[in-house]
Amino acid sequence: MKLNNVLFIVFTFFTIYSRAQDPIFTQYSLVPETLNPGFTGFQYDWRAGIIHRRQWPDGDRVIDIDYAFVNKMIGEHAGLGMTFLNDREVFTNYNYLQINIAYAYKVEINDEWSFRPGIEFGYGQKSFNFQNLLLEDQIDSNTGAINSNSIDQGILNHKDKINFADISAGFIIDNEKGWYGASLKHLNRPDISFIGYSNVPLDLFLSIHGGYAFEIDNTPSMLFPENTKLLITSNYMRQNQYNRMDIGAALKFETIIFGATVATNPERKSKNSHFITSVNPYISVHFGNFNFGYSYDLSASKIGHTQGVHELSLTWQLRFCESCIARANKYYEYNK
Repeated sequence: MKLNNVLFIVFTFFTIYSRAQDPIFTQYSLVPETLNPGFTGFQYDWRAGIIHRRQWPDGDRVIDIDYAFVNKMIGEHAGLGMTFLNDREVFTNYNYLQINIAYAYKVEINDEWSFRPGIEFGYGQKSFNFQNLLLEDQIDSNTGAINSNSIDQGILNHKDKINFADISAGFIIDNEKGWYGASLKHLNRPDISFIGYSNVPLDLFLSIHGGYAFEIDNTPSMLFPENTKLLITSNYMRQNQYNRMDIGAALKFETIIFGATVATNPERKSKNSHFITSVNPYISVHFGNFNFGYSYDLSASKIGHTQGVHELSLTWQLRFCESCIARANKYYEYNK
């Protein structure tokens, strides 16, 4: 294969990669800010956290993703926050950075239910080190020597960095035991092409999600301690041809949570597709104002030896305003 064809494939790969899917986190129930701007200020007092996700840590396929956030309820109804996302691909030096400002507003439907619409405005940047590409006209076919210069028009028209504005929105409907919502990211469809003469709009990312906490009936014969809860969560995602459905369950004790999610491919558009793509156990430990989480994704597909996906989270909840905490949603007490 000629190397100028390889260049075309590389450009095609990055076009497909950039359109394929946004970063997805296993611990979405512990850090719901990753799902929906409607969760901004959901717990009233100051709340902050970070997630680090290392995907496929076997060899050159490593993908590192970091997500950080801070938010607070301002007054009785408005939530204000900021989020940070950085996605890095080791082998190609691809990098995706985005910073968002998030706003949500709480509307009391009745004594039990609340409606929380939210919106995010962000600035994103994608970059790729094209200097690592080796083209056909750089190689001397007689001696094998490599010239640092190229006259290939494809590489001359590339952009090392692209900058774009991004808008996302969503809503949450919640009561004391559960929450249900949806979000739609990239409403303005920003152009993310690395090639100067093309236009590649970023695909819309749809997420429909929910969670519910069941009180376990504690009796002297029960094996579970008092105030144990069973948490059920779900998250359906779709972006272009990509679709995924996560279903999770967890037991919440006083200071620890044991749970797992199952990632599925509900549409299975290829005959070689797997319905269950991974099984992802996780643990969350509460200490003081902090909550530490760890998850590991066990692949159920035939993608090969990847050493799975590791995810670490650390969240912090300020417990200063006791009256505000009393008004906060009871369901999210396990995540403080």
